[in-house]
Amino acid sequence: MAFRRSAASRSPCASRPRPSPRHSPPSASGWTSAVRTEAALGLGGNLGDPVAAFATALRELREHPEVRLGRTSSVYRTAPWGLADQPDFANMAALIETTLDPVALLELCARLEKESGRERAGERWGPRTLDIDILTFGHADIDRPTLRLPHPRMASRAFVLVPLTEISPDHPIGAETASTLLAGLTTDDVRLDEAGTARLRTLLADGS
Repeated sequence: MAFRRSAASRSPCASRPRPSPRHSPPSASGWTSAVRTEAALGLGGNLGDPVAAFATALRELREHPEVRLGRTSSVYRTAPWGLADQPDFANMAALIETTLDPVALLELCARLEKESGRERAGERWGPRTLDIDILTFGHADIDRPTLRLPHPRMASRAFVLVPLTEISPDHPIGAETASTLLAGLTTDDVRLDEAGTARLRTLLADGS
């Protein structure tokens, strides 16, 4: 499949040292919250209006005081993965910079999913209104029960790597990059949704 690539100094009278403005005390998760980190997100959904759900979530991220929304990919359509008897999925990727730590970012993503109407009581691979996965968080290597980074299954998922490669082909994923991992996969089932992409751009531009 062919796809396109889109778009300090201390006062002499100070009695004790002050913390650098670029750093703050570590958060409860052990991360320094004032350091801005680039993260890659994967968005997906196949219930209701996924494109509208993407736009709403991206606007929320754009307006969040600790998040800077960067490049966003086109929308792609993919046959369901893991449970075949459900509608096709819409998928896309987005890059952000954030001063949130990984756990706080995960909680933000979960809140956006819930606000879209997602219910997590169903099957693991079942249909959902919105899914937001943290794919990478800088060069963090995290292995916790609730958060593993880089995302442990992204290397085998073309529906994740196609949109990520569109906006950041050299995006580091462990010792590899998005484009090198994608080169080892078949992309026949990942289809560019031109109408969905155009609608997403319109929704993001007009804020409706």
